Parts: sequence; C-alpha cells; structure tokens
Amino acid sequence: MTLQQKIMNAFIGKVVRKDLAFLVKGGLPVPTYVLEYLLGQYCATDDQEAIEAGLEKVKQVIKNNYVHRAEAESVKGKIRENGKYRIIDKVTVTLNEKDDEYQAAFANLGLTRVPIGTQYVKANPKLLSGNGVWCIVTIGYISGEDIKVRWDIQTLKPVQISNVDVQEYIDQRQNFTTDDWIDFLMHTVGLNPEVMNRREKFITLARLLPHVENNFNFMELGPKGTGKSHVFQELSPYGVLVSGGDVTPARLFVRMSGKREELGLVGYWDVVAWDEFEQQPGRNVDAVLIDTMQNYLANKSFNRGKGTHEASASMSFVGNTKHTVPYMLKNTHLFESIPTSFIKGAFLDRIHLYNPGWEIRMLKKDSFSKGYGLITDYIAAVLHELRNDDRTAILKDYAKFDGSLSERDHLAIRKTFSGMMKLLYPDGKMTDQEAYELIDFAAESRKRVKDQLYVIDETFKAEPASFKYINLRTGIEMSVETLEKVSNTLIVPVNAPKTNNAGTLTDADAQPFLSDKKEKTEVPTEEGRSKRPRIQQLAEKSVTIRMGQTGVSYEKLFAPYLCNASDITVEDPYIRAPWQIKNFMELVTMLIDTRPVDDLKIHLLTNEEEDKIPDLIDKLDDIKDDLASYGIEFDYKFRDFHDRCIKTDTGWTINLGRGLDMFEKYSSFSVAASRQDMRKCKECTITFLKDR
Repeated sequence: MTLQQKIMNAFIGKVVRKDLAFLVKGGLPVPTYVLEYLLGQYCATDDQEAIEAGLEKVKQVIKNNYVHRAEAESVKGKIRENGKYRIIDKVTVTLNEKDDEYQAAFANLGLTRVPIGTQYVKANPKLLSGNGVWCIVTIGYISGEDIKVRWDIQTLKPVQISNVDVQEYIDQRQNFTTDDWIDFLMHTVGLNPEVMNRREKFITLARLLPHVENNFNFMELGPKGTGKSHVFQELSPYGVLVSGGDVTPARLFVRMSGKREELGLVGYWDVVAWDEFEQQPGRNVDAVLIDTMQNYLANKSFNRGKGTHEASASMSFVGNTKHTVPYMLKNTHLFESIPTSFIKGAFLDRIHLYNPGWEIRMLKKDSFSKGYGLITDYIAAVLHELRNDDRTAILKDYAKFDGSLSERDHLAIRKTFSGMMKLLYPDGKMTDQEAYELIDFAAESRKRVKDQLYVIDETFKAEPASFKYINLRTGIEMSVETLEKVSNTLIVPVNAPKTNNAGTLTDADAQPFLSDKKEKTEVPTEEGRSKRPRIQQLAEKSVTIRMGQTGVSYEKLFAPYLCNASDITVEDPYIRAPWQIKNFMELVTMLIDTRPVDDLKIHLLTNEEEDKIPDLIDKLDDIKDDLASYGIEFDYKFRDFHDRCIKTDTGWTINLGRGLDMFEKYSSFSVAASRQDMRKCKECTITFLKDR
C-alpha cells in the first residue's frame, strides 16, 4: 500500500490534495487554511472527476462570496437588493463602551461599527484580538426610516473546524511507519518530502513546535525563500504573523480601554510569530517591549497595567541572514542579523530552539506537495489540543544530561523533545533509537543558542555548559555538537586567542580551510638545515558522518590510507547509476592528484541487473582505456553481494557504510558538482581497520 493510499484510508474526509489550494488561490490574499476549509468540503476524495467538480464549486464560492476590496460597493448593493447575502471576509470586533455593544469591522467590505451579537464574541474571543478572524458571514439589510445601522449580522461562522477527536488522530499513527508519518506531515504543511533528507524534514517540522507546545520560544534565521514564515502565516487560525517593526507593548501584551485592561495578542493566540525579525534602517525597538518580552519568555507572565498577567502563547522569531554561516562563525555570530536591541544575553538565553534555516534549500516548483495531506485547519486544531499534553518528563527515562547545563538549557531540551515527540510519535510509541534521535536534535538546537551566547556575552563563559548526556539504556556518555561546527571545524573566530589578520574577510574567504593541503617537503630548523617531514601515523578509527554535514571529501577521508598502496580493491555493488560511476571516477582522480599512480592496480567489484550489465560493461571498458593512459591497470568483476569496502595490499580495510555514494543529490550547475567538500552528506559510518 502506498503512502497516499494509507493517508486516504486513515483520514478520509479530513485530507485534501495540497496543490489544489494553489490552483484556486491565484492572486487572492486568502490564507491557505480558508481555501482548504472549502476544499475539504468539496474535494476530500481521490476521484479525479469529483475533484474537478469540487474545484469548480469552490471557485464559484470564492467568486460569488469572497469580497474583493475593489468590488465592495457592488457587494453592498447585492446585500441591499437581496435583503441578505453571504460573504467571506476578515472580521474584527471591538467593544463600544458608550453604546454598550460589540461592533464588527469588515476588512475588505469596508463596513465598520456593525453591531454583532454577544453570543458570537463569547464563542470566538479571537474576534477581539485586533488581528481579525476569517469568517463566513450572512449580512442582512434593514430598510426603512430612522434606522441607525442598516447592516445586520445574521450568521457568523469562523472558517475552522468546530471539533476534533484527537484520540482518533493518535490512534491512526499505528497505521504508518515513522518514515511514512514524517512524509505525511510534510505533505500536510504543503511541502514535497521527496526533495528533502530526514534532517531537513526535522528542521521543517520543528517550525510546528510553537503550535504544539505552550510557551515555546522559537527562532529561525536563514536565507530568503526557504519557507520560514509559511507555517505561521498559512497553516493555522490559532497563530498570528506580525511584522517585527509593528509590535508595541500594548498590542502584544495589554492595552487600556478606558479603565479596563484588555489582553493583547498573547492572550488570544497560540503562536505570535514575528516576521522579518531583522535589523531595519531607522527602526527602533521600545526598551519597555524588550523588558516585558524577557519576563514573558522566562516566566510565562508579564507586568503591564495594574497587575501581573499570564498567557500560554508561544513566541516565534523568523528573519533573514545577511551572510553565509562560515562568514558568521568566523567574523560575528549566528544572531548578527536580528535587531541590535535584542542581541543581548538576557534575551537570547530564553530562546529554546534556534532552527538552522540555512540548511533548507530555497523553495522551487518541485518543493511543493502534490499529494494528500491533512486539511490545515484540522491539523491546526489537533496541535492546539495537544498543547495541553506535557511530555517533558519522559526525557528523564532516556538520558541524564551533564550537571553543567543551566536550568534554562534543561527546560529548552525537554520542551523541544516533548514537542517533537507529540509531532512524530503522538501515540508515545517509539524505539530507543528514535527517542535518542529526538534528544540529539533537541540538545543541538539549544547548544546552537548557547554557543553564540559565549560570543555575545562573556559572562556566560564563566560557567560553560558541556552538552553531553548519559544514555540510560547503554550507560555510554554521548556528546552533542552542532552540524555547522562539525562542517566547519577549521574556521577560527576572529575573537579567538590566535587569529590570522589578513584583512577583511568575504563570504568566499570564510569557507572551511582545506585540511588536505600539501605539506612542504622540507621544514627549516633553528640551525638553518632541513629535516624530513614527519611521517603521518595511521591509526585504526571509526568516522561518523552526520546527515547534511559538509566539508567531507574522498581526499580527506582516504588519501593517507591509500597513498602507499600499489593494489586497491573497491567493493561496492552500487557503481552503476551515472552519479555512482562519477563517484568512482572522483576516487580515482583523487589518487591521481595525490600520489604516483604508475603501475597502480585498481580492481572494482560491483553488481547490476542482468539486462543492464552489457551497458555497464561498455562504460567500464571506456574507464579502463582512459586509466591505462595514466599508467593505471583497471579491471572489474560482477557479483551479488551487499557489504561495501576498500581494501589495499598494505593491509588496510576501509568499511564504507554507504559505499562511495555518501553524498546527497546536488545540482549539476552548482559548486558542489566540482567540489566534494561543498556537498551535503548522507548519514554513514566509515571504519578503518588494519590486518594483524
């Protein structure tokens, strides 16, 4: 059974094909959840004819009922002529104390001060938030003389699912493997899982954490066009996206209405997301806002007006970076692009997770889902209900973190673990390996914050945190490191004790230094004489390469172990596809570049489907002829096997977890096409063993 079939069987009536909203939306400024609400009523099927008919129905609803601002007067005329008319518009409600009544304003229709029944406001308090709620409204017209207000709200229904059976959602998890469930969630947020690796999927789904965890403090910075704000703008009617420059203490926390205190955005929404959270010329941030924010991020409460208020809204900050990661690691820090007023330890220490947006590729046409996912309003309602399910205590059954971590470090890791568990394993059923995957992701996400605090605020250096934990299943101590540091191990920050003052560094200059540069053949001594270079001692070892890691090349991994061999055997059953043959040739090219190859013998042991072997033989024969011109004797054999390794006549066996195919797919027009160290890697382990 395919994933799409599983989805339809498990959630029939609650799913929609994710590309349909784009077909209907066009240039309309309508959130996706509004369109999917309608599509879910008419297109929740895999019958193509029914989908086509449903699309036409939705288009007609949008055409006839969605209010375009340019056509507002025409719609008012329809209401008057028909006596009533149903519209789709964004409604905001305020309390008119003088008249002692609630009054509605319609964003596109342009009507204001329209009386609205108290029952609608009590049932939907977000109408009072100041940001508005998309609704389907039937508006009537009152004729006659001496009528104060002619507009009458007869029915109002927010565009969202009224009730959700969360247990039904949880129970369906057992019908999916973990990989299937992750891909299902990716389709649900509107993205194509086939173009992302597992780590990229984790980073993408981490954007849902503020929706599923109360008081979760999230930040993501990265290049433009990677979908950072998508889930906050389009996914949920429980979240609100605000411009970072338009937020005031009154709007965010408490505003005074006469002598009454009215809660701001944090009192009405699950998530308040700050969009474009970056430095803007001429933009000043209110110091009171920062102080109030710091208190809220730490204590879930704030002091405004006459007293202390509490709220459960999560805070998300998303913005664009100005430089590459290597440049920031070398010259500044990973928070460099946010408003200067927020770049201080007291504020940043309250961030639970720093999502590495630079690891997500820029979204293109094939980045978006064309498969079935949950209606966004349905998943939003599920996440809203799961906010009350606290799973932070479960982490203590798996890991004991080092005592050097602060309580904020521990809290951040626990909350991230809890949220990711609710997203990926809502039924609580996960293997130990899956649990530790979540723990490592949570710890790395917090360590990214702490590492930058050491650069920004030196007071944090007085009590450094060691991000390691005891695996309570095995008793082994595990260390956690951020991927950007693993990929850029040789970059030295400018504030390090020893620096190379070579002038201003550009983004290009900030790339990792190549550890495989040739050493000088002679090293001067104090007496002016030369001595032989020190011979590198080769040791048995195991190298773990992380998913998405860069800075890896065949030369760095293998050159020292192959430099003296005269007979090399490559055993890899997957040297057959074009990119796999290219991998093999890059290994051979590396040997030509790094050592003498006269009389070198290279043997390839691989495999292929029977009917495709003749074509592969032609390609390998071409390679054989080419290598002969370099003095390399090359031969090949076919055999059915699985294990992958490189063996040398000098006694070394290099076991390759994934064979030579350790790099993720890359564009043939990218720098990565010619530079292995610029490619992202697949997760694998390489072991170097010496014959006894």
